[in-house]
Amino acid sequence: MLIESLQNKSLYDHAVDEFQLLETHISWVLLTGPYAYKLKKPVDLGFVNFTTLELRKKYCEEEIRLNRRLAPDLYLKVIPITGTEAAPELDGSGEIIDYAVQMVQFAQEDLLSHAIEQGTLTAAHIDSLAEEVAEFHAKIDVAGADLEFGMPEKIMAPVEENFRHLGALFSSDAAVQEMVALIRAENERWYESHQGLLAQRKSQGFIRECHGDMHLGNMILSDTGVTLFDCLEFNAALRWVDVMSEVAFVVMDLEDRGHADFAMRFLNRYLELTGDYAGVPLLRFYLSYRAMVRAKVAALRLSQHHFSEAEGAAICEEFWSYLKLAKNYVTP
Repeated sequence: MLIESLQNKSLYDHAVDEFQLLETHISWVLLTGPYAYKLKKPVDLGFVNFTTLELRKKYCEEEIRLNRRLAPDLYLKVIPITGTEAAPELDGSGEIIDYAVQMVQFAQEDLLSHAIEQGTLTAAHIDSLAEEVAEFHAKIDVAGADLEFGMPEKIMAPVEENFRHLGALFSSDAAVQEMVALIRAENERWYESHQGLLAQRKSQGFIRECHGDMHLGNMILSDTGVTLFDCLEFNAALRWVDVMSEVAFVVMDLEDRGHADFAMRFLNRYLELTGDYAGVPLLRFYLSYRAMVRAKVAALRLSQHHFSEAEGAAICEEFWSYLKLAKNYVTP
């Protein structure tokens, strides 16, 4: 496999400390010491399609464009991989077989997800994060009336897709089916009574080209405060969203990690900076949606079977935690 063949120090024009491979349901990240190389898995999961070389190139380029809005010093360039899977070259002269995004490598200990686990995340860090997000939301592109993004039915589509996806993955699990059906019914009930507010958010310019995947695992502590990275590049509809949906992702993640105090601090600081109090009635709907997104990601990881028994048990626990959180957000 290509990802194994790339773990050869002679392929790189820089020193390599040691190789470490990180894997998600849609990508591999190869750590070398000074730099990281991110490759997209050739998968089609419905909401993401990386099955062709052309698509992987396109989304590598999108990844650079989107992330330079927030982390220009981290994201360097797209590198073509040439040769064969058994004998690849980086930016060689032969036939291109794949592409990688080259990034400046950072210490995994700098991730906010690590800091909160270690108890080193502070109120000052949360304030810095709120300020970074508010500033980002103020300057990104707004979806005009000519774009379908943000129309009520377009907002509901990925919500429904999460339910369909989990229903298919757990077709023989009655407990999951029952929980998903309950969450779905509550979300649909909320949607029917709030379509006017959703349409108003679109007309008032709150649908923007956001980060798309704003949780603590995609943030690092840096010299300037908090740096966000790993924008969602593979599906524009999941990125062009209400800014309050993005805020909800951070709030949900902090609450899931046992820090409701930080969640409220982040939300209150963001609202103070932006004045977007009109978006608060949307919050529980988006909190439930974001918890379902993370439940789906955990379920996809479970379906790929590349883990030990202990890792599988941890992912399963994570899945149920998100599912229960999604239910709690929308049930009285």
